[in-house]
Amino acid sequence: MVAFAQLMAAYFLIERTPQGLSVLQDYRLYLLILATLLITAAGYMINDYYDVKIDYVNRPNEVIVGKGIKRRVVIFLHTIFNFTGIGLGVLVAPRIAIVNFVAAFLLWLYSNRLKREPFIGNLTVAFLTGLSVYLVAFYYQKNELLVLTYAIFAFFLNLIREILKDIEDRNGDRKHGCRTLPIVIGFRKTKQVIFIVALCFVSAILIITFEINKPELFYYFGGLGIAFVWFMRKIYLADRKDHFTQLSTWAKILMLVGTMSMAFL
Repeated sequence: MVAFAQLMAAYFLIERTPQGLSVLQDYRLYLLILATLLITAAGYMINDYYDVKIDYVNRPNEVIVGKGIKRRVVIFLHTIFNFTGIGLGVLVAPRIAIVNFVAAFLLWLYSNRLKREPFIGNLTVAFLTGLSVYLVAFYYQKNELLVLTYAIFAFFLNLIREILKDIEDRNGDRKHGCRTLPIVIGFRKTKQVIFIVALCFVSAILIITFEINKPELFYYFGGLGIAFVWFMRKIYLADRKDHFTQLSTWAKILMLVGTMSMAFL
């Protein structure tokens, strides 16, 4: 999803390098995408490493660390992937290497501490998701409002998905001393937070859509808005673990549909 979003943003929204070449002819774009994937993969590794005990409660059949792969191998791969991702960032541009270093550090900090705190962990992952989309415009130094729109789209939708995952995983999180939103403020109030985030999401998208003032964008987000209202209604009615598992999957599908729309716009 990350690689697809970056490639789509580069090809359809950035289109050309400052030298006038097609972005697809720029080998640094592929290095940037590979570096982002390596750091993302390293983030998943360290997250699974720290969450082994929690995952045995929440999703015992999906535990890999300690079963399919040794713990010290996970740490070794995590280190190699991060250093390779930062090194590739240096080859692309020094500013990309700095962003990659910050992203790698935040992903480690999230897995080690932030995800066990209310909301700040959700914000961190959502921010990095939005940043991965905007990174393409940042590299080519193009202030593209459309890229910012999709970065905001990815940020808010992933923030909602992260909170849904906290609701889904609250049993294991509570057992191991985590202080996520559903544990600190309760199930119903966490749903209220999701609706506040959704309102901010819609407001931000509307403001930027009016700023860009393209009819196609109005039509697209109008159609997506109907799907989003249906999605929020499902959240309102959800009350079981399997409901929130399905909603997390639907959030991924909405992100994929949103990314694909770059081709039409």
